[in-house]
Amino acid sequence: MSQTIFFAHANGFPSATYGKLFAALAPDFRVEHLDQHGHDPRFPVNDNWDNLVDELIHHLEQRDGPVWGLGHSLGGVLHYHAALRRPELYRGVVMLDSPVLTLADRLVIRAAKRFGFIDRITPAGRTLGRREAFDDHQQARDYFAGKSLFRRFDPDCLDAYVRHGLAPGDQGLRLKFDAATEIRIYRSVPHRAPGRPHQLQVPLALVRGRHSNVVLPHHARLVKRVPQGEYLSLPGGHMFPLERPQETADLLKSVIGRWDGRQEPHP
Repeated sequence: MSQTIFFAHANGFPSATYGKLFAALAPDFRVEHLDQHGHDPRFPVNDNWDNLVDELIHHLEQRDGPVWGLGHSLGGVLHYHAALRRPELYRGVVMLDSPVLTLADRLVIRAAKRFGFIDRITPAGRTLGRREAFDDHQQARDYFAGKSLFRRFDPDCLDAYVRHGLAPGDQGLRLKFDAATEIRIYRSVPHRAPGRPHQLQVPLALVRGRHSNVVLPHHARLVKRVPQGEYLSLPGGHMFPLERPQETADLLKSVIGRWDGRQEPHP
């Protein structure tokens, strides 16, 4: 019988973009997810992502039992905060290139918000004025394939982003993930958390892309304070789950299998 992973995506990347990763996790795991975080008017984006955590908790509460929480970037932080608040909803949490922030990190973020330079230390500045409209899917794919963020994507993952990340607009296609929402998420990046790492009551694994400029080696110090915490890495940058979906799935199966007290998940 398969177990349940509840996945949360990176900012700007609808969950369907990760379809190849989900397929690689089957049949051992059934992956559930929201299509897009931050787009439910009941849970508008606010500072420190508190409402986004509320949104995630709301959906986890609808389930019959605890899940394995899996999140990439934004999604990993949401699961981490939710698990600090509601550990009974989780069996464990895996953060894919999502930083557990040190005190120094949080002080810098708080100052950046207060003094107006948050766009310089998050991707918000690069998101402003980004192209949002395309004539067709091929034009969009050619455009994104030339961008450094997408250059190392698995081809199937790039196709999935183009297919699921765009929706019909007034003329042609537009990005499905609302650009203003994406910018608000970046500008409200948390400078505080609902608890400290040593208070986390479930297993936590932080998996870093070895060439990531988001999760850095100093973040490992806080993960080591988690009673059941571990710090791992895979080749690639910040987007490694979409660059190496099969390797990511293999690592996840190993980690969760070990947490579950066995070498391999149940068939």
